[in-house]
Amino acid sequence: MPGPFPERNNSLMNNSFRDYFRCPSNAIRFAVRNGLSENAGFFQFGKGVVGYGKYSQYQPSTTAGGNLPDATKDVKLESGTVCLPFHLDEVIDNLRFERYTEERQYGSSSDGPISSLYYAIRPILPVAIRRHLQRVYLSNWKKIAFPQWPVDHTVDSIMRGALQLLLRAEQLEKIPFIWFWPDGASSSITMTHDVETTAGRDYCGSVMEINESFGMSASFQIIPETRYEVSEKFLESIRNRGFEVNVQDLNHDGRLYNERNEFKRRATKINEYGRLFKATGFRSAILYRRQEWYSDLEFSYDMSVPSSGHLEPQRGGCCTVMPYFVGKLLEVPVTTTQDYSLFNYLRSFSIDLWKQQIELILEQNGLISFIVHPDYIMKTREAGIYQELLGHLASVRAKKNAWTATPGEIDRWWRQRSKMELVHDGDNWKIEGAGSERARVAYASEKEGKLVFTMQNALEGQPSANLLEQP
Repeated sequence: MPGPFPERNNSLMNNSFRDYFRCPSNAIRFAVRNGLSENAGFFQFGKGVVGYGKYSQYQPSTTAGGNLPDATKDVKLESGTVCLPFHLDEVIDNLRFERYTEERQYGSSSDGPISSLYYAIRPILPVAIRRHLQRVYLSNWKKIAFPQWPVDHTVDSIMRGALQLLLRAEQLEKIPFIWFWPDGASSSITMTHDVETTAGRDYCGSVMEINESFGMSASFQIIPETRYEVSEKFLESIRNRGFEVNVQDLNHDGRLYNERNEFKRRATKINEYGRLFKATGFRSAILYRRQEWYSDLEFSYDMSVPSSGHLEPQRGGCCTVMPYFVGKLLEVPVTTTQDYSLFNYLRSFSIDLWKQQIELILEQNGLISFIVHPDYIMKTREAGIYQELLGHLASVRAKKNAWTATPGEIDRWWRQRSKMELVHDGDNWKIEGAGSERARVAYASEKEGKLVFTMQNALEGQPSANLLEQP
């Protein structure tokens, strides 16, 4: 580099890596060492980065805690190829699709008898008792070894580690890729509002006023049946102010993913409501999910998977702070703690945790996504905390050049980026494809043992001095 990469055997390409970075196909050269174990398990890929998959030569650990084998010691760099002791695609998919969790063996937490009993009697339980039972159920969250808390970016760390190995294997000064966000933004911020009750529905106008005062766009997830009346006038009141409308579950009874045929039946109705609401996005109630069933949903994107689900009834998490595709559907993960969890489980009434999560996500140039319910910020104290959060986000937007966008805008950008290509242009690179005028060429290089991202100057075609070091 500079100069085109040599032609290579496409069988060595790695789909998840290429989709993540959008770098030239011929720059990617991974292989898998022989003798993968029969069963998947946990291992490390560098200090504190836990992977899950089949491993070369021996069986990895059945648990995420303890002294895990370090895969970086079993990596071989041969003839410009990175030979990994695991299959990168498999490990990334295992993490994103939560195949490492025990719950993955039988589905969402809504399947269990305790959950079924809870939702059967929930309508007659006083709010205080419901919250107490929820706190008891989640009381062991601090003992969960994996994913990491308060933010998990294991997928992103593995991708960056693999990129660093490519630089070493091929003895390259730098590798170009298409930057993650439009117009060179460092990260992205998105705000979403799940509307739970009639009172929350009636407070949406006030929430929009608060958002507008901070220049924060957002989406509102509406429950189609049972909870409250949904009129076209109400939906138009959201759209006409530049906010998005999405579908939230069907009736919020916690049973959406209990049984396959029932899910198909409900999905048919949910899809009809999607067309009626003119919605392109979906979120399930309580963040219950089975990503292998998403093919039944006729939406462009979903927002039901947390990065780290310690404080969710269904544990697990996708272990990434970046959007990713589940078939044709884009997953826009939830990367911060919900307001309900903050106020009721942690009993915290400050934005300190959110600020910590924001900083961790910024380090990964990731998506900072929130769920804040109109229902839970109607009181003076909670409304003040939400406004303090928006003020902090406005500061992050200005100081860190973060892109604030609705989830629909993120979906449209990520789909455009997924089809863009880097084309060699003299001594530099250019991006081709719809939306490429907003895209930026970035370079990955290694500096003092750290991976460094450098943005190419859009006007001069030269790398800028703005270095983004990866921890």
